[in-house]
Amino acid sequence: MIKISKLKMYAKMGSRASFGMAALELAKETDNLMVLTADVSTSAGLDRYRKKYPDKFLDVGIAEQNMMGIATGLSSEGYEVITTTFAPFQTMRCCEQIKVNLGYMNQKVIFVGLASGIVLGELGFTHCSLEDIGVLHSIPNITIISPADCFETMKVTKAALEHKSSVYIRLTGGSNADLVYTEDYDYEIGKAIKLKSGKDLVIIANGTMVAHSLKVCELLEQKGIDAGVINMHTIKPIDYEAIIEASKSKFIVSIEEHNIIGGLGSAISQVISKHKLDTKHLSIGIDDYYAKAASYEDLLVEYGLTPPQIVEKIENF
Repeated sequence: MIKISKLKMYAKMGSRASFGMAALELAKETDNLMVLTADVSTSAGLDRYRKKYPDKFLDVGIAEQNMMGIATGLSSEGYEVITTTFAPFQTMRCCEQIKVNLGYMNQKVIFVGLASGIVLGELGFTHCSLEDIGVLHSIPNITIISPADCFETMKVTKAALEHKSSVYIRLTGGSNADLVYTEDYDYEIGKAIKLKSGKDLVIIANGTMVAHSLKVCELLEQKGIDAGVINMHTIKPIDYEAIIEASKSKFIVSIEEHNIIGGLGSAISQVISKHKLDTKHLSIGIDDYYAKAASYEDLLVEYGLTPPQIVEKIENF
C-alpha cells in the first residue's frame, strides 16, 4: 500500500496528510468506501481524494453530530464509512451519537480525530483534546487506536477498514513529525509492538510519545539505565500479555499525550490490578488541569512531556 521511499515525505506532511493519502489509496481497492468530513477536507488531507472520488465523499459542513448519523445510515446500507474532523468535535461533541449508533446499535464506522492532544494549543483548549480516550473508553464496541507516526497512521487506517467493529483513530502531533518506523512491519490491531528491550524498566507509550520514549531511552542509557520501549498503539482492546511481560522488569512507565486520568496509564493500571502483577507503575501524561493557550512546544514543556523532563521524572521515581 505504501512505498517505503516516500516515508520521509509523509513525515514532513504530518499524520493528517498521511491519513488523506491512506484514504486515497484505499479508495482504489474499496468500491463501497465513503468518506465524510465536517468542513475539514483540507485539514484532513482529503482535497485530492475529494477531487478524484467525488462520488465517495461527502462534506456535511460544521454539523458533526449529523455527520455521525449520516455515517451510521450509510454503514447500515453496506458502505465502509470513514468520518473525520478535529478530535474534540469528533468525539466529545458526538459522544451521544457514538454511544447510541456505534456502541449500542453496533454499526461500524471508522472515525478519525484530527490533531488530538495539545498540538492546537495556540487555539486554546476548545481545540485541544486531553479527554477523548477517557470519554470513549467505557463505550462498548469501540476500538481505540493512537498511531505512533505517519507510517503507522496509514497502517492503522487500512487495518481499521478490515476490522469488525467501529474504530476511533486518534492522530497526534503536527507536521515534520518524528518517524518511529523506517521499514515495513507487521501491524495488528490490539497487538503491541516491542521496539526495544530493557532490563531496568519498560516504557509503554503511544502516539507522539513513542518517538519521545526512544529519545528518553538514549538519555537513560547515558546514565547507565537500560530501558525498553513498547508501542501500545491500541488502547482498547489493550494487549494485556505485553503488559504482563513488561511487569517482569523493575517497573513500568506509561507516557501519553492525554490526561493521566482515563487514558493509557489508567488502562495499564487496570491490567496490573486485575492480574495482580507485582510491579510499580509510573504514569506520565497531561496533568489534570487546563493550561493557558500556547504553542505545542511550550505546552509540552508546561506538562513535562519533553524527553529531558521525562527522564527527570523517572529518576525521581
